[in-house]
Amino acid sequence: MMLGLLLARGGVDVTVMEKHADFLRDFRGDTVHASTLRLLDDLGLGGDFQKLTHRVIESIGMSVQGVPVDIDLRRIPGPHKHIALVPQGDFLELLATAAQKEPTFRLLRSTEVLEPLHQSGVGVVGVRYRGPDGQIAEMRADLTVACDGRGSALRAAMGLRPKTFGTPMDVWWFRLPRSDGDPPGLEGVLTSGHAMIVIDRGDYYQCAYIIPKGADSQLRAEGIESLQRTVAGLVPALADRVGELTSFDDVKLLDVQLNRLRRWYSDGLLLIGDAAHAMSPVGGVGINLAVADAVAAARALAVPLRAGRVPTRDLARIQARRWVPTALIQGMQRVIHARVIAAAVSGSGSAAPPLAVRVVSRVPFLRSVAGYAVAIGPLPERAPAYARRPAPHE
Repeated sequence: MMLGLLLARGGVDVTVMEKHADFLRDFRGDTVHASTLRLLDDLGLGGDFQKLTHRVIESIGMSVQGVPVDIDLRRIPGPHKHIALVPQGDFLELLATAAQKEPTFRLLRSTEVLEPLHQSGVGVVGVRYRGPDGQIAEMRADLTVACDGRGSALRAAMGLRPKTFGTPMDVWWFRLPRSDGDPPGLEGVLTSGHAMIVIDRGDYYQCAYIIPKGADSQLRAEGIESLQRTVAGLVPALADRVGELTSFDDVKLLDVQLNRLRRWYSDGLLLIGDAAHAMSPVGGVGINLAVADAVAAARALAVPLRAGRVPTRDLARIQARRWVPTALIQGMQRVIHARVIAAAVSGSGSAAPPLAVRVVSRVPFLRSVAGYAVAIGPLPERAPAYARRPAPHE
């Protein structure tokens, strides 16, 4: 959606195909970081974003094997010294509304992309799709961009297989009530054998209970009462409300993946976001990394798309620019998986926290660096000049 908005502002004819009729699904990747908030300001959408129901997170508190690590995001540079939690459906509608003001933008809802169209000697020249009426049709394009996530249909149809980095965990997502007097922010507890993140969403907590990889069926067989007891022990402040979890119907499984394509493009096709590199939920960086991919792609592609020809070398340049921050973030996630989370979920590691955790907890500068890494990250992207708009006057 971001790529469509940017390209349309650059005068490119662009069509976004959305499988569903709306965006009202239970996304849990709802974290919009400071780098993306600054991008929205560039686009003149910062004020519209502020009108959405959202929650501001200015601090992240973690307890790792009993060692507290508090990250104050108010120390990061730039106008937004926080991250925002906003329903992803609302965020997508915000972008769609802005894009539909551009005469060259078209959003097709209830439209499922089935496979790419190929032309001998040219490469991918569009897609075959199922429209709202159920009929199969084709659409040709100078460039097809796969933004269809970790289960990308286009990626599978092209026979592209990402390199997979093993993960020690999956995640159970569920909600618990929150009262006005409860502390704000994001808190995490990682002990030997258990780990949980509690995210303040205003009137409820979004809870991420981390389980060993592949242990979903085994742990569900222990009954919902086992989860209630564990949550109450990890976060005593929630002990009076764990009874709201009445069955495992309230608990959704996230199959955690961490992978990356070796090549994000072929002739006529570009893959970005999770279609190119699925991220771990560690740091909540998925949305923001995908948005940065879109901005880099828009900056590189607007001129050649207006000319009606996109050389494959331009697609290679996009991957070259975005590969470094992607690999850096995934590298950090892999270290956290191995040094912190694996010990927490298995219960087999040392009871002592990792040395890096102890050092960060004692050095304020390193906590500021951690805040920057989470809220802004490596190589943040700014909107291309052609897409910028002044903030509307109230």
